[in-house]
Amino acid sequence: RWRLFGDMRQQRGEKVRLAPTPALSLPVLCVLVVVLTPCVRAVHVSEGKEEEVETYNRYYDYVELSRRLKSLAQKYQHIADLRSIGKSVEDRELWVMRITREPRADVPGKPKFKYVGNMHGDETVSRQVLVYLIEHLLARYGEDQRVTELVNSTDIYIMPSMNPDGFERSVEGECKGDDRGRVNAKNVDLNRSFPDQFKKIDASTEDAPERTAVMQWIAENKFVLSGNLHGGTVVASYPFDDSPSHKQAGLYSQSPDDALFRYLARVYAENNPVMRTGEPNCAMDSGEKFKDGITNGAEWYDVAGGMQDYNYLIGYCLEITMELSCCKYPPAAQLQTEWDNNRESLLAYMEKIHIGVQGFVKEAGSGMPLSDTKIMVAGINHNVSTAHFGDYYRLLLPGTYNITAAASGYMPRTVVNVQVSEGKATELNFTLTLLDDESITDDGSNTNVGLPEPQPLQPQEFRHHHYSDMELFLQRFSAKYPSITRLYPIGKSVENRVLWVMEISDNPGEHEQGEPEFKYIGNMHGNEVVGRELLLNLIEYLCRNYGTDPEVTQLVNTTRIHIMPSMNPDGYEVAQEDISGYQGRNNSNNYDLNRNFPDQFKTITDPRQPETIAVMSWLKSYPFVLSANLHGGSLVVNYPFDDDPEGISRYSKSPDDVVFQMVAAAYSKENTLMHKGHPCDDINNYPVEYFENGITNGAQWYNVPGGMQDWNYLNTNCFEVTIELGCVKYPLAKDLPQYWEQNRRSLLQFIHQVHRGVKGLVTDQRDGTGIPNATITVEGIDHTITSNKAGDYWRLLVPGTYLLTASAQGYTSVDINVTVPEDDVVVVDFKLTRIHGDVKNQVAKGPNALPDSIEEKFHSFIKQLSVGDGLDRLIQDTATTSSFRYRRYEELSEFLRGLTFNFPNITVLHRLGQSVEYRTIWALEISNNPKVPEPSEPKIRFMAGIHGNAPVGTELLLEFAAYLCINYGKNAAITRLINETRIVILPSINPDGREQAKEKECISSVGMTNANGKDLDTDFFEPQPETRAVMDLIQEKGYTLSVALDGGSLLVTYPYDKPVQPVENESTLRYLATVYANNHPTMHLGDTGCPNSMGNIPEGVLRAAERHSHMGSMKDFSVDFGHCPEITVYTSCCLFPQADQLSVLWAENRKSLLSMLVEVHKGIRGIVKDKSGKPIVGAMIVLNGGVQVFTSEGGYFHALLSPGSHNIEAVAEGYQQQRQEVIVSSFEAASSIIIEFDMDNRIFGLPRELVVATAAAAMTALTITACIIWCVCSAKSNRQKDGFHRLRQHRDDYDDEIRLTSMGSKKSLLSHEFQDESESDEDTLYANKL
Repeated sequence: RWRLFGDMRQQRGEKVRLAPTPALSLPVLCVLVVVLTPCVRAVHVSEGKEEEVETYNRYYDYVELSRRLKSLAQKYQHIADLRSIGKSVEDRELWVMRITREPRADVPGKPKFKYVGNMHGDETVSRQVLVYLIEHLLARYGEDQRVTELVNSTDIYIMPSMNPDGFERSVEGECKGDDRGRVNAKNVDLNRSFPDQFKKIDASTEDAPERTAVMQWIAENKFVLSGNLHGGTVVASYPFDDSPSHKQAGLYSQSPDDALFRYLARVYAENNPVMRTGEPNCAMDSGEKFKDGITNGAEWYDVAGGMQDYNYLIGYCLEITMELSCCKYPPAAQLQTEWDNNRESLLAYMEKIHIGVQGFVKEAGSGMPLSDTKIMVAGINHNVSTAHFGDYYRLLLPGTYNITAAASGYMPRTVVNVQVSEGKATELNFTLTLLDDESITDDGSNTNVGLPEPQPLQPQEFRHHHYSDMELFLQRFSAKYPSITRLYPIGKSVENRVLWVMEISDNPGEHEQGEPEFKYIGNMHGNEVVGRELLLNLIEYLCRNYGTDPEVTQLVNTTRIHIMPSMNPDGYEVAQEDISGYQGRNNSNNYDLNRNFPDQFKTITDPRQPETIAVMSWLKSYPFVLSANLHGGSLVVNYPFDDDPEGISRYSKSPDDVVFQMVAAAYSKENTLMHKGHPCDDINNYPVEYFENGITNGAQWYNVPGGMQDWNYLNTNCFEVTIELGCVKYPLAKDLPQYWEQNRRSLLQFIHQVHRGVKGLVTDQRDGTGIPNATITVEGIDHTITSNKAGDYWRLLVPGTYLLTASAQGYTSVDINVTVPEDDVVVVDFKLTRIHGDVKNQVAKGPNALPDSIEEKFHSFIKQLSVGDGLDRLIQDTATTSSFRYRRYEELSEFLRGLTFNFPNITVLHRLGQSVEYRTIWALEISNNPKVPEPSEPKIRFMAGIHGNAPVGTELLLEFAAYLCINYGKNAAITRLINETRIVILPSINPDGREQAKEKECISSVGMTNANGKDLDTDFFEPQPETRAVMDLIQEKGYTLSVALDGGSLLVTYPYDKPVQPVENESTLRYLATVYANNHPTMHLGDTGCPNSMGNIPEGVLRAAERHSHMGSMKDFSVDFGHCPEITVYTSCCLFPQADQLSVLWAENRKSLLSMLVEVHKGIRGIVKDKSGKPIVGAMIVLNGGVQVFTSEGGYFHALLSPGSHNIEAVAEGYQQQRQEVIVSSFEAASSIIIEFDMDNRIFGLPRELVVATAAAAMTALTITACIIWCVCSAKSNRQKDGFHRLRQHRDDYDDEIRLTSMGSKKSLLSHEFQDESESDEDTLYANKL
């Protein structure tokens, strides 16, 4: 690998092309491999002295190596055979030692394994270590049971040196390596010289004979597993080694067998004491780390032309690259240590050749072995084939698989539910039956000189296919060509017929980054049948010609093609052969589907039909770029817009009018009759029409409000046209071949149009990850498109020069000028830089806050799980096997207790309360520190079993809890999620009802209520014991998200259940529900498929009250009183399905449940504090002027929000109100922000200074006034007291006076008496003075 990043790269055994060499393409190399005369030569070894005792302290040069290998082969002839597979540039033999019982014979039932060392001549440890391995296997055979079993059961090939010339030029002690020794004698880096899937490699046979010899060796032997040993660091690297973008580093390039490769790499790394640490501590890059001691090759750094990818893609052999030592050519004294470090790894890795599935494929009747039979595993787009004994070996991880054997001329056979366990491979044999003679078609190949080139195979079936016939046709081709097809449903028609789509791609079932998605839709009007039959013909044509016809192969390899033959199967079934009739045109509800889509100019009042809703949901689920809708009744290509604001038939121009004209003309030009522009001249009474060049603007022809093509353009990234295929809507079957011939080239040429314009990636400048939903704008064209979830985009454009702008929420926009060529696509990648917030958006640094570097890594972690296939990869890494069954209360309780016993450090079990019948309501908390409050972490609640007759959710949550616990510490992603989240799982709210419910009762209400007959989901205002327990949990506050599982349908609902309740923050609630549904394989399609369902539900998401409105629901209580959003997931149509369905339901919901653990880390979060840094508890955070959340201990808050811009207000008593705008991303973790309060300087709306000055003046005046009053009162008080004393002393003298006073003013006397007895303020003052 070349020094891409300075000396760090030089130390890694990097392979460099130092000099230009003549070009040699992959096809030419493949031909050379086939035609070259086999050059493997046996070595005659004469009797001689025995080999010397190994000292492990010196290197063998070429002469010594040759002598030692020959000596070993002589001594151990019964299990060793030394051969040369070719010669180096300088004529040195490329030795390979074969070790197995009967080493000079091919014996069935033994998989072939190989090790290759010293590919870079200056990386020498591998050369010696492989010699030691040869000696170890030979010497220990018959004595060591492990070695004996391995040699007896495996055909082992070991090549100590692939580059002997380079070794001879290398110098001992050169740890960085020697460029002269690294390459071969012609300056070719052998690990950059192999044909590559993403790049043309320049290396000739003359300049790289070592490479050519190895390629031929690989072609002649069906190797199963391999290791390529290098030096320069300590790590196990696995495919792919490069990517289409050839980004230098950081881009994970995943192979179809990614999980298996990671497992194999870990096997080697875990048995190497240095490698397993993941920290090689190499002098040139001491900070380099590899998680678990393994890495994806391209993610480490990009290597085009590497041997390991060639082995996998061309040789069908799984190979990884092992870097054995930091020093490339260490002193010989270090060899003993290197052997000790790698001995166990080398053996353990070889033993893994015996995992997975193996067996034989034979012909029925004769029992003859069938060689070159493809062995295909459903869901893994990588096949192996049988050897000449009919034997095959398919390495697989433990799990359940559907496996197909397919051979040319034979009926393929599929075995479903093949169980692969740990340890030895499962044996699976196939017997294939010959096809009938009529089924065997000539493939056109002929070796006779002078014959023309083989022509593509044409369809053989020209007839009208009714629904059952069409369905069988699709199923047949899907089964026959599983490596390039996937048949999937998108919904159902009114009469419950499945709307089938056939996907044709080299990697069916997966969106490949950079590969555009294309679709054809036929038979929208049921009586317009030509499109239906042409699309079936097209499916047959693409499948039968893939791999033989260059055009078809290219289209399938570079395009993901989706074909829906019939959008209106109900209408077709009632249609009849007719020129222009209407019977069957509409669907079974008598609605025209091409007038049923939302329209930009006119309100469509007709109810949306199931077929329309299904297609709309489908189009939102895939990043389609180009499409055609096939109709009948004329002969023309019709492009948007289809209607006019005033409903007048006139040209209604779209912003992309010239693009639409380009793609429409591409179809028309290949159809001679259409291109003339005079349709239907030969049909009597047909209107005389002329379409220039066979194309027309839709509205100029006639107005079509509610059409599908305009909806595509305005609501998705897809450009769609409508193609009228002929004037006869339902022609006779005998005329169908003519229609195929007229349209065959047009159908193919139109698919080619998807590869025009601009395409590329929109990525984050910081971490290189794709940015979904970024907007691509073209200056002068008022129509934007958005990037896919992986950040890739496609923008159709006519040739010319354009200014493109990419923008995304939270990023600075980027402009790029681009020139679009003729008949091609130009790649334009955008790298966007994040917008940094102002001081108000500082990163929060509370006591539990993460350091900057850790937080940045966590953001990257959440992003990786949110975009592309992050969650899928996580699931592949954490496959677990469980015995699914329904658990009653006692077993459920024991299961939960068992989790706390087995995982005490991350679990704690809470008793929330008891049911009516005194069963405990359990809640399991999972966290890295569950007994200590951590308010900075988001808290998520999973609940199930509120209806006892729907226990699926209970079992899913129990499995989810076990899944998380078992993978904690084992899987890095699961561990990180648990470490950063507080997870509370309440599996059974209604245990009493669950005890009453019965299995296989899909609609029974038995067990729905609690023991008091109360539906608990209507009881959150007059609580039962169960709901009281849950209400207390909800009102604990601190929860960020809640997910409740129920049954009886297949959708997600969000608040409110109340019948007439305005929904604050509805966009966020709906968004959370959509996240769950989108990660479910079928829920997002909106077709529940349940009896008595509501029909098609867009995106599988519904406001709860629209499904069933009622008061007192749990989700409403959670929102209103717990200030926590809650969604309800209905996991299956059947309330209580049989137990064997649980594994399927778990597989369907696992990704969605994990997505909620990721989603809870998004939105906004932060700390509220005052100027002194003191956290403010109980501060109110108001979201968009409505929803409120409150800060918890430490001043922390966290709220989920839908992607976009939001206003937040922070309010706390005694402080100034704070307002700011935040941007929330659909794939970014919430950034921690600080809201810092100032003291409120306004009192009664007036400035604090004015109020204080006024108050001070008032207080001064009041004080002075009080003093004056006090003086006056004091004087008065003295006189009164003196009078009372005299009264007591001379009562008789004053009796008359008192009487007179009393008579004059009784009121005054009473007043004086009251004052005296109550000790007035004046008396008190007087007493104090005394």
